[in-house]
Amino acid sequence: MKPMLSQVSTLKSSFVLDVEDYAAAACDALELWLGKLETYLHDHTVDDARRLLDEHGMTVPVAAFQGGLLVSQGEARLAHWQHFERRLALARELGIGTLVVAGDVAGPLEQQDLERMQVSLRQACELAARHGVRLALEFQAHATFMNNLQTAAAVVAEVASPHLGLCLDMFHYYLGPSKEEDLQYLSAANLFHVQFCDLSGVAREIATDADRILPGDGDFQLQPLLNHLQSIGYQGGVSIELMNPQIWEIPPRQVAEISLTALRKLLGQARMD
Repeated sequence: MKPMLSQVSTLKSSFVLDVEDYAAAACDALELWLGKLETYLHDHTVDDARRLLDEHGMTVPVAAFQGGLLVSQGEARLAHWQHFERRLALARELGIGTLVVAGDVAGPLEQQDLERMQVSLRQACELAARHGVRLALEFQAHATFMNNLQTAAAVVAEVASPHLGLCLDMFHYYLGPSKEEDLQYLSAANLFHVQFCDLSGVAREIATDADRILPGDGDFQLQPLLNHLQSIGYQGGVSIELMNPQIWEIPPRQVAEISLTALRKLLGQARMD
């Protein structure tokens, strides 16, 4: 498994500072936060970004995240899909192999909404294929539909595209109705990315992204998932994703150092040097 850090964990710092400080903390792979890259590109080129990454020995296997694709309609749908295509082009240029797509299905649903979601996913896969990018569908705990691992895995299986798999975010896994037995639906073929965090002293019903803390510091039982990842031979990316405003105030290098230490310890990859 490949440890990496999500740039959302240091949201207040710049794209450049993230790359420099993560590299200084011995991180060689990041989960790119697309909003940061797009801000950077206001005054720089994609070639500038590529050179920056290369100079610091940094790879970007995964980018997050794209929302609004599944059930949006009208002008909103057009805007989301135009944005999506631009991001796929960026991913291709920077060698980003996987793009996380949010399962942001909200509000009352009718059968036609579920059908629209299936059509949208197939269209998204076709577009992603043209750019050589895979889509990692992230189920979300508070979504109206697809708020658990079992349903998300079923949706991916029904679409049946090699360009669509799952993103397993531990926050949504534990806050939503997923069960430990749902792990059986994960395989090395359909699991494209994993995001770790933890939660402590907050009721799951009221927990928000701002409550995320380092994995191993809270109440989540992470070992069953780690055991399953090992049993299926998962070799993909595992990132730390923290959307905690208190952590955003810490310098990126310090966040990177403590996050990598926690992640490598969790994965059994801790180094003594």
